[in-house]
Amino acid sequence: MTTWTPASMPDQTGKTAIVTGANSGIGLPTALELARHGAHVVVAARDPEKGGEAVARILREVPGAQVEYGRLDLADLDSVRRFAEGVDKVDLLINNAGIGMVPRRETKDGFELQFGTNHLGHFALTGLLLPLLVARPGARVVTVSSDAHSVGRIDFDNLDLERGYGRMSAYGRSKLANLLFTLELQRRATKAGIDLKSMATHPGMTATRIVKLGPFQPLLGVFLQSAEAGAVPSLYAATSPDVRGGEYFGPKAKLLEPSQAARSETTAARLWDVSSELTGVRFEKFANL
Repeated sequence: MTTWTPASMPDQTGKTAIVTGANSGIGLPTALELARHGAHVVVAARDPEKGGEAVARILREVPGAQVEYGRLDLADLDSVRRFAEGVDKVDLLINNAGIGMVPRRETKDGFELQFGTNHLGHFALTGLLLPLLVARPGARVVTVSSDAHSVGRIDFDNLDLERGYGRMSAYGRSKLANLLFTLELQRRATKAGIDLKSMATHPGMTATRIVKLGPFQPLLGVFLQSAEAGAVPSLYAATSPDVRGGEYFGPKAKLLEPSQAARSETTAARLWDVSSELTGVRFEKFANL
């Protein structure tokens, strides 16, 4: 396949895109390119000041862009619900926001922070927005995972990781959950006959703030790819006419194979049920499946 770039993106005029964590990292160039190609973009972020700065930057680069800020804290399910209540249309949902390799903490609702933010917050958001997504022909959900999912393990008896917490293993677990959710969402949409595509991406080693190196942080830009390059898989999955639901894309929009653990339909179905119970989000469109 010829290397895909955002310049290859089809016109997105008339589409509404929500990008979580669009104030920084790969989320910002993702939102920027979608706006550049005509989409109405919602910059969904926790911090209003940073979200406003992202909107201002997009408007500087794309004068007249349709872009707005929406407050969303994925570590707070009440915030997720308030955000979803304010949405009236969505064609593209980019579940991009994430935290990584932090000391053990908990979300407002008492979940281990990486699992609660990276997976449960996005699970709830997708479920709450599902009626709006299925109302839009060709809607897509793109969830940013990572090759770190290959070191993850879902222990349903220790979901809060009160025993044996490790920063990297917890991150890998949350990214495995992202992939399990992505594939299960596609399976359920297909079974229900719903016109919805669910894809996952691995951005590659990217110079973003998800990795904290203290005084060595500036070195990230020397050894790792840019945020713009890291956004390519998400943009490809969200807009390319060649994409099929259930696919997983990596750097330069290369098709990847999820790990065996990520392909487990049994684990995915159980995780779905547990996530629904923990968040209170039922995905009503799939209720009878």
